[in-house]
Amino acid sequence: MHGDDATLAAAVRDHLGSRVEFRPDGTSDLARALGLHGAGDATLELPVDALRVEADGCELFAVNMVVVGVAPDRARWVTRSPGLRVRVDERVAHDGPATAVVVASGQYLRGSDLVPRGHPGDGRAEIQVYAVARGQRSGVRRRLPQGVHLPHPDITQTTGRRVEIRADRGSLPLEIDGVPAPAAARVTVAVVPGAFLLVV
Repeated sequence: MHGDDATLAAAVRDHLGSRVEFRPDGTSDLARALGLHGAGDATLELPVDALRVEADGCELFAVNMVVVGVAPDRARWVTRSPGLRVRVDERVAHDGPATAVVVASGQYLRGSDLVPRGHPGDGRAEIQVYAVARGQRSGVRRRLPQGVHLPHPDITQTTGRRVEIRADRGSLPLEIDGVPAPAAARVTVAVVPGAFLLVV
C-alpha cells in the first residue's frame, strides 16, 4: 500500500494483527519516526501500536497522533484556552485551561519533532497538555521542528494507555493523523499495542 498515515490507519482499523507492506508518501509522520524512506525490499516486520479513538460516540482510528484542541504548530495568540479535564489511566493529569492535548504513538506532526520520546511500538502513548501563555506560543512554535520546546513549565508530559479528555463547555477541534475530524466535547484515546505488523 502507498500513502499517508490516514491511509494506513484506514487499512488496518478492521484488520488488527495483519501484516501490512507500506510505501509511505512524503507526508507520513509515522514513517519518519520509524526511519522509513520509501520503497525497498521488504526484509523486516515491525509491530506497531495504534490509537483507538472515541469522540462523542464516534469511533475513529489513528496510527500516529491525535490532537484535541488546536495543534501546537497552529496555536496563535488568539487561540482560546478552554477548561479541559484530562485523565490518564484513571488519574487526573490536568484540570484547567489548555489549548491542546496531544496523544501520540509516534513522534512527528507535519514533520515537526513534537513528541521526541514517541515510539510507535512501546505499547504506551505519550501525552502532552499545552497550557502555554499567549505570549510564549510563538516561541514554542519556533522550537517545535527540532523538538527543543521541551521541557516547558506549561506543557504537561506523561505516558499512559488510556486518555480521557473532556471540555468544560462546547466542542473542541479534533485532528487524527494530521486530518481534521468533527469537533467533540469528550474524547477517549486507548492504545492498541502491536495493532499490526509493518513490513519494511
